Amino acid sequence: MSNKQQSTTITLPRGTLDLTYQTNMVVSNRDSERDDSYQLKDLLGFAQRINPKRAFLFVSKVLGRHIPVAPSTMRHAFTDLANLVPNELPAPILVIGMAETAVGLSAGVHQALQTRYPQALLLNSTRHAQHDENSDPNGANSLLTTFCEDHSHASQHLIYQSSDSVAQEQLLVSKTLIMVDDEASTGNTCVNVVTALRNAGLTQLKQVHLTTLVDWSLDQENTNKQTEDTKPARMADRLTGIEFHRHHLLSGAWQWTDAPNPEPITMPSVDTTAAGSQALGHTGNWGRFPTLDSTEGFDKYLSSFQAAFARFNNQESFNNQESFNDQEGFNDQKSFDVTQLPERILVLGSNEFVWLPFLLAEWLEAASQKSDSDTNAIVKFSALTRSPIALGGAIKTMLSFGDNYGLGMTNFAYNVEPSDWDLIVLCVETASDSVDDLWQNLDNVLVVSPTL
Repeated sequence: MSNKQQSTTITLPRGTLDLTYQTNMVVSNRDSERDDSYQLKDLLGFAQRINPKRAFLFVSKVLGRHIPVAPSTMRHAFTDLANLVPNELPAPILVIGMAETAVGLSAGVHQALQTRYPQALLLNSTRHAQHDENSDPNGANSLLTTFCEDHSHASQHLIYQSSDSVAQEQLLVSKTLIMVDDEASTGNTCVNVVTALRNAGLTQLKQVHLTTLVDWSLDQENTNKQTEDTKPARMADRLTGIEFHRHHLLSGAWQWTDAPNPEPITMPSVDTTAAGSQALGHTGNWGRFPTLDSTEGFDKYLSSFQAAFARFNNQESFNNQESFNDQEGFNDQKSFDVTQLPERILVLGSNEFVWLPFLLAEWLEAASQKSDSDTNAIVKFSALTRSPIALGGAIKTMLSFGDNYGLGMTNFAYNVEPSDWDLIVLCVETASDSVDDLWQNLDNVLVVSPTL
């Protein structure tokens, strides 16, 4: 059920974005609809890309990528989106997320879906070439397929298969694909993903469910409209032999008009799928390879944070306070004094490494609210990114610095003013000394890194 159609115009330096949209009723459980919905202002801001392929960017307010967001707000969005996916889908089910922006969203949707589909697999695309020491004697994990995201600043994606024969067999016989992304604007990426997977051996796909926070591709359903490459615009026509469905919190269509004589732009070089010079530490499997359990590795990661914070906070050891058990069922194995947490905490994931950092932020948010301190901490989550965005609109501040993967590219943190936070927990999957000096030189930054 959708509300009435609305429209708005967004003016950016390089042109004008005209939107028509409608909100969607949110399903709070499988039997009833909640009496509210996500409004445009709740979900999105707008900014200008530094990208000649597309001049504008939809900036999510619930994703925790370019705008810091409370973990509880993110969790509600994950669950509300997952609840739109119907029951009784053909199994096996594969949930796939798009790097880098949507890998945390896909894990959150997957985790919520597992209350109904406990055997659903999670698999994320990646732009970081992987090596798995368990896969073959040379340590190289085989690619399943690749695909292209046409409008992206980094268009090439990698999708890996599993070294586990049971998981790999389940992957190949998937009948339902739930593709999770922050937004859809043309539907091209969905078509590219499904085509690549079918060519890679997923020949039994019966249904595709494009599951996004916002879907701007609904005008593609106009059977009289043709895309620029003259392919039929309707997704059902482009995915022959597959039943296609959409699920979203808000939907609509956009029309972009260039400003007269816009200034030329130069996009930084960020389109690579190479492995950087910095080794990736083991953080569990949260979706770069097919997995049933995206939280594998979190207990160890939480313990790493607790030990690092104790050292950072000049505690000789954890005190005897009773261990905190959070609402998601994760149990820390050591006593940890949550009353020592400061009032303003920002947890930053890095590039594709966002899911375990999000779970950490969620744990901190719940821990601070259950502590005996007089004031609850403000905990928010965001992430470092390779995505180049211009200042203005929803992007109030920008920090630029060298990436921690050893790729020699510039990374960014948006809407993060370090002095606004008592503690910034910077979570990386590389060694702590791989982090740029910009972060190393701040006395309120705690780098949490896996043991390499």
